[in-house]
Amino acid sequence: MDYLKEFIKPELLVLIPVLYFIGEAIKKSKAVKNARIPFILGCIAILLTGLYLLATTEINDFRAIATYLFTAITQGVLCAAASVYVNQLLKQRKKEE
Repeated sequence: MDYLKEFIKPELLVLIPVLYFIGEAIKKSKAVKNARIPFILGCIAILLTGLYLLATTEINDFRAIATYLFTAITQGVLCAAASVYVNQLLKQRKKEE
């Protein structure tokens, strides 16, 4: 899992288990089709990443806004993808048993 640190900011790695548990809660609610859960997790991840960046980044010009948006989207998508990947690893592990 060291490769995750190359792409995802270390302070945002905490989102991976958070998103995993949110995904499990959504799945158990049966209100949403399973195929839509990754998209929903992506949106939640972008929102949470954006909130974190808003709290820790000084935004004072257009360049900072562009960087903020780019970082929120890319880091959010990467965190959501890692969360879905963890889910798939756990599913495969259960199938082997």
